[in-house]
Amino acid sequence: MMNNRDLERGNGTKSRNGTYPPAPPPTSAYYMEKSETQWTSWLVPMIVVANVAVFIVIMFVNNCPSHINEFGRGRRQCVARFLGRLSFEPLQDNPLFGPSSSTLQKLGALQWEKVVHGHQGWRLFTCIWLHAGVVHLLANMLSLVFIGIRLEQQFGFVRVGIIYLLSGIGGSVLSCLFIQGSISVGASGALFGLLGAMLSELLTNWSIYTNKAAALFTLIIIIAINLAVGLLPRVDNYAHIGGFMSGFLLGFVLLLRPQFGWLERRHLPAEGRLKSKYKAYQYVLLLIAAILLIVGFTVGLVMLFRGVKANEHCHWCRYLSCLRTSRWSCDN
Repeated sequence: MMNNRDLERGNGTKSRNGTYPPAPPPTSAYYMEKSETQWTSWLVPMIVVANVAVFIVIMFVNNCPSHINEFGRGRRQCVARFLGRLSFEPLQDNPLFGPSSSTLQKLGALQWEKVVHGHQGWRLFTCIWLHAGVVHLLANMLSLVFIGIRLEQQFGFVRVGIIYLLSGIGGSVLSCLFIQGSISVGASGALFGLLGAMLSELLTNWSIYTNKAAALFTLIIIIAINLAVGLLPRVDNYAHIGGFMSGFLLGFVLLLRPQFGWLERRHLPAEGRLKSKYKAYQYVLLLIAAILLIVGFTVGLVMLFRGVKANEHCHWCRYLSCLRTSRWSCDN
């Protein structure tokens, strides 16, 4: 994936004496103003550590040898038995090298029945920290490091943390509305929220970037490819879509940048500054996004806790998560 912090920043505003500011260093694809703060990334590494720690706890609780007969010809066996109670479930049960589904369910996996009828709304949050296996965990954490660290360096841990958590919950809400018979786990919704925020940040700060069309096209292609992967069986694309839409709207609200001209003039006397720190379209996008966020979360949560099964009201929506082909079935 590509981080939009790596996109080249524009630097074409004239100063008051008619000259142009110095050009960005040619060795860097992204030029950050000296007047801006470069944050130290610590939240994203902590999230990675927390996810790894939780996975170890999951495997300890799972204790594959306690419920799998490891002896006898032709019987199922735990994978990596030298790990003891941390060994993985048989590949027939979990090809991702992880725990059993019953263990995930016990520890907080997302499940419609338990959220709606069991009044366990906390699962909308806990499922973000659970992973189905080593493969699942590595894929998500590598993506998080690649995307999240640069975002945190540019915007700080507070804004990135809010986007990560709210996008994860937004993905959980949409997933729970459409998937009633299965469990869902993973940080994919939160990760897609960061991708969505990258896209909206590019749009809302459009005037300070060069090569705008190329940057936008590249980012859209990356997002489209990742959403297309969600059409495979057993991949929860509803969480991806819900997380992406949440992050996309949050980006308009939280990731505004002052315009380049304002940054250049903010240390000048009052009469030499620009009138506004932000452009009018940024305020408009912020207002619209904030309204859609509030309405979307409110409607989604009300529908969920009233027990609405979204698939009964949108029959074609099932194709958003699994596209039937001759090679696989989407029945389960």
